Amino acid sequence: MESARSRLDGEATGLSVRLLGSLTISRNGVPVALPASRKLRALLAYLALAPHAVGRSRLCELLWDVPNDPRGELRWCLSKLRGALDAPDRRRVETQGDMVALDLSDCLVDALEVARAAAQGIDTLDTERLRTLAELFAGDFLDGLELDRSPHFNSWLVAQRRRFHSYHAAVLEHLAANPPADTPDVSAHLDKWVELAPFDTRAHLALLSNLAERGAIGAAEEHLASAARLFQSEELDFGPVQIAWRAMREQRSGILLPAPPTCLSAVSQLVAAPGDADPVEPSQASLAVMPFVEETGTRGGLADGFTHDIITRLAKLRDFFVIARGSVFALAEKNIAPEDAGRRLNVDYVATGTVRSPPGRLIVSVELIEVRTARIVWAETFERRPDDIFGVLDDIGNSIVSSISAEIETVERNRAMLKAPNSLNAWEAYHRGLWHMYRFTQAENERARHFFDMAVQLDPTFARAYAGLSFTHWQNAFQRWGDRDRESGLAFESAGHSLLVDDHNPAAHWAMGRALWLRGEQDGSLLELERAVDLSPNFALGHYALSFVHSQSGDPQAAIGSSDHSRHLSPFDPLLFGMLGARAMAHVRLGQFEEAAEWALKAAARPNAHAIILAIAAHCLALAGRLDEARGFAAAIRKTLPNYGVDDFIGTFRFEPDAVALFRQGARRIGLG
Repeated sequence: MESARSRLDGEATGLSVRLLGSLTISRNGVPVALPASRKLRALLAYLALAPHAVGRSRLCELLWDVPNDPRGELRWCLSKLRGALDAPDRRRVETQGDMVALDLSDCLVDALEVARAAAQGIDTLDTERLRTLAELFAGDFLDGLELDRSPHFNSWLVAQRRRFHSYHAAVLEHLAANPPADTPDVSAHLDKWVELAPFDTRAHLALLSNLAERGAIGAAEEHLASAARLFQSEELDFGPVQIAWRAMREQRSGILLPAPPTCLSAVSQLVAAPGDADPVEPSQASLAVMPFVEETGTRGGLADGFTHDIITRLAKLRDFFVIARGSVFALAEKNIAPEDAGRRLNVDYVATGTVRSPPGRLIVSVELIEVRTARIVWAETFERRPDDIFGVLDDIGNSIVSSISAEIETVERNRAMLKAPNSLNAWEAYHRGLWHMYRFTQAENERARHFFDMAVQLDPTFARAYAGLSFTHWQNAFQRWGDRDRESGLAFESAGHSLLVDDHNPAAHWAMGRALWLRGEQDGSLLELERAVDLSPNFALGHYALSFVHSQSGDPQAAIGSSDHSRHLSPFDPLLFGMLGARAMAHVRLGQFEEAAEWALKAAARPNAHAIILAIAAHCLALAGRLDEARGFAAAIRKTLPNYGVDDFIGTFRFEPDAVALFRQGARRIGLG
């Protein structure tokens, strides 16, 4: 990716658009004159940030309050933009049919530079790139630009200003922790960080630490008193900062404080959650779901109820700490931006969204933001016809909850992989275990077991870590990587520990349900798995496990339904091959061999599909009469398992006699009998 610095260096010989501060355009270092029209500037900014072409009707709705001729005014604005942006050999204002777009790919657009860096991850950038980004912030996004009677645009503008404020704060935080070697004084960065995030306890402690390190104790005490009054005016608890400051003073009285980067790393150990938030468990990821709003900016009714439902569903997953409804709604009542609320609540992630109800449609947009880096981890827009409003909201809520859970797990998993193994806490060790577990090889499964074991030793009350440990023993038994009876016993024992620690955790009942299946106790297995999805209807792995058990000796129609639901909840799940494979086996039991073959092929196409999934594909294809394809899978299996046969396949599962006969019939057709 081309750096912002290289673009800035080349600005004198090209086109640049500045949106952070007052909007300006310059070509070859010379300002380009624009008409006085505010709508023209608003149109330029909106199109510059739009990820794709925008319809003319949308632009008219956004910028004009039903004037006499909105499309005529839009055409006038576009013609003026062409004059400012286009060159004889390059058209930048692109119109095709009803769609409008800007091509600024080879220009410096300061806001886009910052947005690209945030998408890459501000915490991954080197010091020079951070410093260059900080120089781009000349003021608020579209500073001084407001439109009368354009509520849709003003709502977008407020959101963008919040967004770039958060990016600026994140850049300054990381610059303060990693000052440039040639300009080690980070005072200006810290002052600006506090200005942008006045209720971020980390910003205040970083500034206090820097002042103390420079011996400016008096200035630090003055700042402490001023900040305390500010927090008090908002009924926020400043006590944790005062306690941390006293600890720093005591440390300084004996030993000189370390340099600012080390101080900043210690801040996270010293700052507790603000008093108006629920206490956050420091070893666990935390999330605040801010109240969704109507596009007009109002709250209440449908949006509030939808938010409450999402918070409840996420809490039932028990994947991470979820801030209670009262805290987030109290902050929203004060019109505090979601990113600022996330910093006040001292959480790792914040989710926010909007609800629109144009005629005949319901549109819900949602974003998941990593608070410290201001990075948008996940964003999606759901559009449905509101034929059954409650059913539609339930469906959208399912997708949002499952996606948030999956995205946070992915971020935490990847972060844990970048840390030294001996520095992991229980939460990080658990996610390191997940990373290895989802590789589905014997060696990786053993590494996963090691990290899950580390997690439960570090935190004996960590139910999901016990469930993960149970999963590794289950894999050893299922894949025959170890003695099946012994590994089945260990899977059952670990699942029992998980239940003892947290009987309301769906993962604990999921682990126990799978362990009971290994022991041949199908009725008990189904009871535990049903309990898992009763506790959390959004627990995708619970629905998958139900499909897995029913596909062999239960209700094959129920297996198909559970498979479909698990995939709807988690369409990119690492266990997607199993969800697809379970459906394939259910179709075999229903005599639907062609359907079974198609689903089995989808399962085998997954990149982490193991030999048992390939065996499902081989047998299903054989039953469907697709013998050449089936023999290809049989040959692929025998490359790694030379003696693999139908008895191995049958012995892996717990099929009813009719299903056993069918699979043996298929095996004989392709030489696996």
